Amino acid sequence: MTKGQIESKLSEAISKFEIEQMGRGPEKIRTVIFQDLIIFRLTGFLSISEKNLAQNKDGVELIKKVRTALFESARKELEAAIKSVIDVEIISTYSDVSTKTGERIIAVVVDRNIEENLIK
Repeated sequence: MTKGQIESKLSEAISKFEIEQMGRGPEKIRTVIFQDLIIFRLTGFLSISEKNLAQNKDGVELIKKVRTALFESARKELEAAIKSVIDVEIISTYSDVSTKTGERIIAVVVDRNIEENLIK
C-alpha cells in the first residue's frame, strides 16, 4: 500500500472507533504519517450540547475531563483499530480537544519509521 492508502484506511478505522466508543463520528478526519508518528486531526466531533456547554469556562473543563476519561477508557480499542491497518507496536498515545475550534488531535508514537518502506 502507498502512504496515502494507509492514511486513508487509518482515517476510516478512527472514524469507526469514534462512532463505536465515543458515541458519534467527526465530520472530517485528516491522518498524517510522519516517520514514527501518526497524527489524526478530527473536526466537527462535538455534539450540539457540548458546543453549548463550551460557552463557559466550567463547561470547557467538564468537556475536556469527560472526553479525556472516555478516550483513556477506550485506549486499547483505539490501538487495536490502528493495528488492524498497520502492523506496528504503539509506544504512546496522546489526545487533546479544542472546544474553541471543535477539533481533536490524536498523536500516536509507534516503534518504527512507517515511511521508510512505503511507496510515496
